[in-house]
Amino acid sequence: MRPGVLTVGAVYGAALLLSLAGFGATLWYGVDEPGNALAFGTLIALGELARWGAVPGEREAAPLAAAGALAYALLGTDAGTATTHGVLQTVAVVVAGALAGIVPHLARGHGPGADHLARRVLTVAFAALCFQPLYNSGAVVEYLGEGPSYALFLLLLLCLTALCDAVLAALVLRARTGFPYGPLLRDELRALLGIGSAVCATGAVMALGVAAAGLWALPVLAVPLLLTQVSFRRYAAVRTVNRQTIASLARATEIAGCTPPGHARRVAALSTAVGRELGLSGPELAVLEHAALMHDIGQLSLVDPVEGGATALLPAEEQRRIALLGGEVVRRTGVAAAVAVVVERQADPYRDQPLPARIVRAVNAYDDLAGDGAGAALEALERLRLGTARDYHPDVVECLARVLARGGAAGVTSAIAG
Repeated sequence: MRPGVLTVGAVYGAALLLSLAGFGATLWYGVDEPGNALAFGTLIALGELARWGAVPGEREAAPLAAAGALAYALLGTDAGTATTHGVLQTVAVVVAGALAGIVPHLARGHGPGADHLARRVLTVAFAALCFQPLYNSGAVVEYLGEGPSYALFLLLLLCLTALCDAVLAALVLRARTGFPYGPLLRDELRALLGIGSAVCATGAVMALGVAAAGLWALPVLAVPLLLTQVSFRRYAAVRTVNRQTIASLARATEIAGCTPPGHARRVAALSTAVGRELGLSGPELAVLEHAALMHDIGQLSLVDPVEGGATALLPAEEQRRIALLGGEVVRRTGVAAAVAVVVERQADPYRDQPLPARIVRAVNAYDDLAGDGAGAALEALERLRLGTARDYHPDVVECLARVLARGGAAGVTSAIAG
């Protein structure tokens, strides 16, 4: 059995055991403060329902549910009255609320993945385990009181919880894809500066608000995060439209008959997988994907089309000329200048290229040479290895070979989605 399968299985198993323990303990001992449990469970369910319109692959599609779950884990008092719900009831309420909220999504075939649910259970359990025993024993109030020190203590716990979630998310993605752990963790930590910071701040404010004013504070404090979620979705929609525009421009070479159908999409998907394998971060991967989609757009400026669109078979000077033409076209479309740089430098000797250009050149050559059948693919890889003296960087070629051995871009995509 692969180590990645064991890792994912361990994460799922831990989340399942915690959930069963939470439900079992709650059913056996009864629900403490039923009003609090119902209020926070409802908030979590509504937060999961509010994931309508989420972009596929969005890191936190239900920020209100996440903030509500963290607030319940860090809830010490309700309008001045101490709570006693504990760790296991926290897990039970969070799981029940999340399941209630995702049922409509599952009915439509758009529910969250199991990775999302497992991470939610484990991170909330971590936060509750760090807070509830200390608070219920009286140690927190005795040493910190209920002023600014207490608020800072909650923020510290939330930061540790966010770090735990980032480590866990990167670990699961590493197990599924085989990509290097460091860049994956870096991307997860960078994401915490966006919607993650809003979730943590709202969770802390909700816990403090309920402690001071009671459950009436919940709907009031939920509004800012909902507005943030709407704004984020609009921003994500703009980015999606931008990517679709670039993809449409890339298809112009196919429509004009300059390149085979699907060539640009295959090169973009495989380049992104190789970029992840080499440790590129989120913004760098976006530039790489856009450049890979538009890498052949310079062929639109040619009087005589390249036979089969296979630029890898052309002389070096002709490849360079097409790349420069492509870079000029990209600059005129208003796409980011970094994309144009990659496009126009894809035909340079690899020692002079930035890493994204090295990747695009190698993957484009592979797709031009591979054709159909396993034999042709192996021959294409062998030709790339023979060209590592000048044309293709050895590390890029070997990373490409590893990605292909795992099933190519399609295999990586399905692993991430799973």
